[in-house]
Amino acid sequence: MITADDSGMQNGPRAELLPPACLPVSSGESGLGEAARHSPVVENDSLPSILLAGLKISAEVLAALPRSFVLEHHVMPFAHAQGRLRVAVSDPLALDIIDGLNYVAGRPVQVELASSADIRAAIAFYYSAAPDLRASLRAPSLSVEPRAQPIPAVAEVADAAPQEAPLIRLVHDIIAAAIRRRASDIHLEPLASRLRVRYRIDGVLQEVAAPPKQFELALLSRVKIMANLSIAEKRLPQDGRMRFVAAGHSLDLRVSSLPTAHGESMVLRILDPASLPLGLPELGFEPDDQRAFAQLLQSPDGIVLVTGPTGSGKTTSLYAALHHLNRSDLKIITVEDPVEYQLSGVNQVPVNLDIGMTFAAALRALLRQAPNIVMVGEIRDRETAEIALNAALTGHLVLSTLHTNDAPSAVTRLLDIGAKPFLIAAALRAVLGQRLVRRICRDCRRAYTPSPREIYALELTPPQLATAEFACGVGCATCAGTGYYGRLGIFELCQIDDNLRAFIYAKAPALRLRQQARRAGLRSMREDGVRKVLAGLTTIEEILAVTSCDPL
Repeated sequence: MITADDSGMQNGPRAELLPPACLPVSSGESGLGEAARHSPVVENDSLPSILLAGLKISAEVLAALPRSFVLEHHVMPFAHAQGRLRVAVSDPLALDIIDGLNYVAGRPVQVELASSADIRAAIAFYYSAAPDLRASLRAPSLSVEPRAQPIPAVAEVADAAPQEAPLIRLVHDIIAAAIRRRASDIHLEPLASRLRVRYRIDGVLQEVAAPPKQFELALLSRVKIMANLSIAEKRLPQDGRMRFVAAGHSLDLRVSSLPTAHGESMVLRILDPASLPLGLPELGFEPDDQRAFAQLLQSPDGIVLVTGPTGSGKTTSLYAALHHLNRSDLKIITVEDPVEYQLSGVNQVPVNLDIGMTFAAALRALLRQAPNIVMVGEIRDRETAEIALNAALTGHLVLSTLHTNDAPSAVTRLLDIGAKPFLIAAALRAVLGQRLVRRICRDCRRAYTPSPREIYALELTPPQLATAEFACGVGCATCAGTGYYGRLGIFELCQIDDNLRAFIYAKAPALRLRQQARRAGLRSMREDGVRKVLAGLTTIEEILAVTSCDPL
């Protein structure tokens, strides 16, 4: 049985692997015997044919194509000739594979036909029959799992050897540098005259050195292979996933490709389970907000929503809440698209639209599992909203997210997607609105005095100024000169009381809901940010940047 635990081989010395003794062996300048040159296997007017039985294929030739590509696409490299890699294929109509060979090999490829049985026998021998020789030739830094696995690719960067193929090293170096710099995303963006590479660090994109434009196609194709995407499809968006192992530490990377005017733009989102906060204190709550939110999580039923724009940390807050609730006497089930982090003791269900496993379908099924707590990754439509609200009214605590700019707007959003106002009024317990701001670097933190303009912008009062500990980062090696290291949340927690329920039942607009919430004691995200500025955790500039358009 052939297994796919390696995706390439090192370019080492030209050690030769010999076929079994039962196969006749001939020699020639190109490594081809007389039988191979004069015994066509497949008749075809456009492609020459080859007989692989009887060939000596060197380690250098075998290393020209990643092992995972050979096994998945049923091709066989067998010789070099006049600067071209000669590759045997069994299907002359598999144009996507044939077109992709040049990108994968990084050099011109000459395709020749061989029978499927001939290729299968050669793969079985050269990639499976000699484990001791293969172990000495394979690249220790990369391995790719077969397509059937839930996470299709595994890459190891810590042991990347200098003798690896330059393209493999290039991709590894880009990802490894992003991990070292604490990036959350890698952006590979083809422009008219260059390839731009940017890392998102603490929520801000930073451009880094990029390879020349001529390496663009090969680099993007390499990433596609690692994420198990089609290298031939360049007209449609694709999504994939890979696992990257650096220094024994495993990270998941979600890969998204999008066709643009100058090529395919790719974003690799880095998901590090070790960076997931393990409790509510790590989120950045002030003590009073943390106590109130923790008390809400003890409710036996009802729905608690977390809102904010994309990238505001909503999923992280939900995971922290689940960790806070996770006990052996409670059954917790989540529905996510996709499952980003594995939580021990929690039943996590991935959404799969291809087979009809939507949020609504999964939610209906999991309610028959008698859970105590349900987490829905996102409420996107009326059906999901109504099932979640009804579950909250029948003895389940439901946690979920919505994309809104502030907490009271969550009610308006639920009404817009078709949820009934009496269900919202009865089931909704609270809405947590949030954003992320950068935290001042502790190693280069310095006290400073804000300007009158900054004080006016945040409407700071004399009592606040009297006790404030204003600070900023001056830049150091730890924070790469930015003055910031890490992020924390700013929050507004809107708890639903009887007065707000009456407004919801009457389908009041968002402005009136917010005014009533403010009268009931809602502290806005701007005000929560001011508290963090006065405590020296972040800067006035950060708070103004993320709350400039927010209602007060």
